[in-house]
Amino acid sequence: MSLTSIEDHLSAILATIEPTPPSAVAVGEALGLTLAEPVNSAVDLPGFTNSAMDGYAVRAADCAGASASTPVSLRVVGDIAAGDTRSLTLEPGTTWRIMTGAPLPDGADAVVPVEESDGGTSQVELRLAPETGRHLRRRGEDVAAGTEILSAGTVLTPGRLALVAAANVPVVTVRRRPCVAVISTGDELREPGTDLEHGQIVDSNSLMLAALVEASGVDVIKLPRVRDEAQAFSRALAEAAAAADLVLTTGGVSMGAYDTVKEVLSARGSVSFRKVAMRPGMPQGQGVVGPRDTPLITLPGNPLSAMVSFHVFVLPAIAGLQGRSVAADSWQAAAVPGRAVRGWRSVQGKTELTRVTLRNGAMTPATGQGSHMVGALADANALAIVPPDVVEVAEGDVLSCLRLVGTVPANSAHREGNGL
Repeated sequence: MSLTSIEDHLSAILATIEPTPPSAVAVGEALGLTLAEPVNSAVDLPGFTNSAMDGYAVRAADCAGASASTPVSLRVVGDIAAGDTRSLTLEPGTTWRIMTGAPLPDGADAVVPVEESDGGTSQVELRLAPETGRHLRRRGEDVAAGTEILSAGTVLTPGRLALVAAANVPVVTVRRRPCVAVISTGDELREPGTDLEHGQIVDSNSLMLAALVEASGVDVIKLPRVRDEAQAFSRALAEAAAAADLVLTTGGVSMGAYDTVKEVLSARGSVSFRKVAMRPGMPQGQGVVGPRDTPLITLPGNPLSAMVSFHVFVLPAIAGLQGRSVAADSWQAAAVPGRAVRGWRSVQGKTELTRVTLRNGAMTPATGQGSHMVGALADANALAIVPPDVVEVAEGDVLSCLRLVGTVPANSAHREGNGL
């Protein structure tokens, strides 16, 4: 079987993905969701012309010629605080003392900062001749009412929610939060804390994948572990396909005689298995299952292979479910540069994803890179992407790196999340 490129396999996965249905939710409940429709501002921002400084609201003409040596004296008629709702007017030859964010009185066209005055409260000497518009925030200069402020496909972060709220929009139309089911297979697998017999191992994969799904901002269904038996796996698959928007399996996709996942799914004709030109994570599968054609991604059983495959294939699929724009190269869209602290060898003809610790732009490879080595996961916070034509990474070489979902950002130049 010839090797398939990462991009070709990801394209096949994305072809099965449809965004989740839209729904209207209150803006306070929309954190992390993706807009299904654009948001337009209901009001001007700012909603009124206001002061950008603590100082004095003036008519610029009244301050002509003012300087430190020749100040202009004006009568102070009162104070305007932020939140003041009175309709006020500035008469020629007078000034209002005004606070930052307070509405400008009619007739005023500039503000003199308090630092450019003697701070007077009934009569003030001003040492600045401001031009018209100085230190003002004009109504609508940030956003005009009716203007699109966020486009469809935008993820609602805290800052974006603040913008929506400021725009006086109480409800947004978003994509329903996707739900991902995780199925782990294997007779040898046991729960953490079990007294292990010879040949048995702890099922760390399903826990890791469920945690990665949750850390990606979507809901997870973790089904009970399934034995290497065709009927048991078929039942679990049917349950997952009915309940989830995407099904993940781990294990049972290699060339062995007891690879139940591959045996069952190959017979259905709606799932394809490929060897992808990557290391780790070469054995991959994808397709659809169930009456709703629920997308399915089968991941390798080795822990590092499953983790790497999640970042390369599952994250873009989740982004597609969320209604975000994704393409065959989306798996590396959030990559940031890292400079090798020390070198390592790679393999020709495959994209190698090396576990590294990335701090302040410097990347250090993990000591164990075998696909079975769980220890390499503990401290790594990124994957260094070694191109297929590179057989050796030298100290000082710069590579693109993907930050691992859910890890503490150690790189000072990291981007938000995985950015897909």
